Amino acid sequence: MSGMEGDKYRSYLHGEGELNTNWRYGGPPNYDIVNKLFEDERTKVWPPGSLEEKVQNLVKSWEMEIFHKASLEDFKTIDVNKYTFSLNGRKGLTMMEIKKLGGGYNPQLQTSLPQELRCYDPEKETDESSHKAFVTAFPRGFAFEVLKVYTGPPEIVLKFRHWGYNEGPFKGHAPTGDLVEFYGVAIYQVDEDMKIGRVEFFYERGELLGGLLKGAAIESSAMEAASSCPILRNTG
Repeated sequence: MSGMEGDKYRSYLHGEGELNTNWRYGGPPNYDIVNKLFEDERTKVWPPGSLEEKVQNLVKSWEMEIFHKASLEDFKTIDVNKYTFSLNGRKGLTMMEIKKLGGGYNPQLQTSLPQELRCYDPEKETDESSHKAFVTAFPRGFAFEVLKVYTGPPEIVLKFRHWGYNEGPFKGHAPTGDLVEFYGVAIYQVDEDMKIGRVEFFYERGELLGGLLKGAAIESSAMEAASSCPILRNTG
């Protein structure tokens, strides 16, 4: 995968190919802080050039583009005309349907819970409000690692771990400083150029949200002060 300039794990972030990229938060994101978290606490160190390393970097590059690139024509990890994203066996969402849902973390946090029981409601969050909520909750970012690759291209099946530390408020709850992590399985359908045409995620969203709701309830004014000016592009 080309374009891996300035970041050891993500392609299509810097370099000549990104000179005209329309970045959602004004410029390319900086992953230095979350890269340190990843390197300090990962449980697997894959050999350079291995299938596991290539898959892990592909997923990190895909996540970067999904969260930070504003224009479909700037996406290089996915085939935007074929791409669908599915969570826990739901019908796959096209790029247009993802945009309608609000983007950000909303596709990964779809739920069938009644609205009155939703601590995080993807139907009410925008791309920016969603991103802001999690950037605030995880100031050091939310690290990702591949634990195992079961099958390689064209249908990549992998087990993953996502983790971070709840060091900022979330949805009216004070930070605890505790580790928040979850495990899951993902399927990536890729073509001969390693462009992604389909993603399926399987994980328990409660493992993420439950860890962010342990803190005591806080006043809305304190919550707003804590999250008023996060640097949205310096994220994991």
